[in-house]
Amino acid sequence: MNSQNGKESTGQEQNVAPPVHMLGLSTFAFAASFALWTIFSIIGIRIQRDLGLSESEFGLLISTPILSGAISRLFLGIASDRFGGRIVTTLTMLVSAGSVWLLAWAHTFPQFLVAGLGIGLAGGTFASGIAFLSRWYAPERHGSAFGLFGIGNVGAAITNFGAPFMLVAIGWQGTAQVYAVGVALTAVLYFLLTADDPETRRRRQTGERGTTLHAQLAPLRKIRVWRFSLYYFLFFGGFVALASWLPRYYIAVYGFDIGTAGMLTAVFSFSAAIFRALGGHLSDLLGARTVLYWSFWACMGCLLLLSYPPTTYIIDGIEGTIQFSLRMHVGMFVILTLILGFFMSLGMAAVYKHIPSYFPSSVGSVGGLVGMIGGLGGFFLPVLFGIINDVTNIWTTAFMVLFTVVSICLLWMHIVVIRIAQRFDQDPAHIE
Repeated sequence: MNSQNGKESTGQEQNVAPPVHMLGLSTFAFAASFALWTIFSIIGIRIQRDLGLSESEFGLLISTPILSGAISRLFLGIASDRFGGRIVTTLTMLVSAGSVWLLAWAHTFPQFLVAGLGIGLAGGTFASGIAFLSRWYAPERHGSAFGLFGIGNVGAAITNFGAPFMLVAIGWQGTAQVYAVGVALTAVLYFLLTADDPETRRRRQTGERGTTLHAQLAPLRKIRVWRFSLYYFLFFGGFVALASWLPRYYIAVYGFDIGTAGMLTAVFSFSAAIFRALGGHLSDLLGARTVLYWSFWACMGCLLLLSYPPTTYIIDGIEGTIQFSLRMHVGMFVILTLILGFFMSLGMAAVYKHIPSYFPSSVGSVGGLVGMIGGLGGFFLPVLFGIINDVTNIWTTAFMVLFTVVSICLLWMHIVVIRIAQRFDQDPAHIE
């Protein structure tokens, strides 16, 4: 179909900007949205102090935007398939910008939670952006296009790096208002400088109705969709969870102030965002499953090392006891999280390369579900980290949890690959 390849079929459409123009603007808008989506990871610390929130209330506060952003991805993806990703992205950004602006007038904990639900919608723009771009690019270029779009995850690094300085300079209320104005302006520019995708324009011209809701939801019955969702739960959910949780880890374990902790967390967030474009390109070049294998094994190795808690050994020697300790130096910790973020970014891109290949007419709904499950990982994992920390009193249990998840993902994928190879009498190494 010409519309899927971004080729124009009418004279009016000949004037539409090329797909690379749409990709650049979509990525910029998504980066602004993602920066807003993670704002509570920084300003939430001051809000907790001002309101005198307990640890459980603080956890609920920072998790509320993640939850609404995750759940909204499914519905925004479905809406984008029916009405076009451009209008859905614009409206979602404006609503989330208005919600963060209202934070300055919130006084009670419930009011902050309601505002957090609106702010969370910013995280749902990933689903509408993917649906929008899938109609501009041919299938063989989806991996690269989606990978470049995923660089918008760098918004988390922008918040981790920049928000602490704004917090000190103008307070959390001023920081929230700066974010609100920035996201609103970005939404307006995005709408004015982009155009509806070719499929949406064709439907508008012919009067054709979009895909029915039943048809959009039909692929969700397939186990493959839920397997992809588990992969994204690990890669994206783990990324969001660590981006929110690492500042506290650095403060508690290494004794850093919030500014230093934010900058060190930005190292992880940046690596888990900027290299997503490379993951998309490699998925187009070598196949998404190959990139997933690399990502699973590398993440498993990093998480195994990060999981090892500080330990003191006492050995009965020949002439008395020998005592020594093993603990990870902060420099090695930063390097390992950098490597972990790098391979998480490759994995995120590889997962979304799969979706249009298997479900070309349901990218919005399937991509929305996968994104929703990934976002729910960003909501539930920090809660699980805290619960296990309380039970074990060991900080590194968070990495133990992620190690367990990556092991399950790798085992499940490999079993599927072996079964496909046996069914078609092929070498598993050549299965894609």
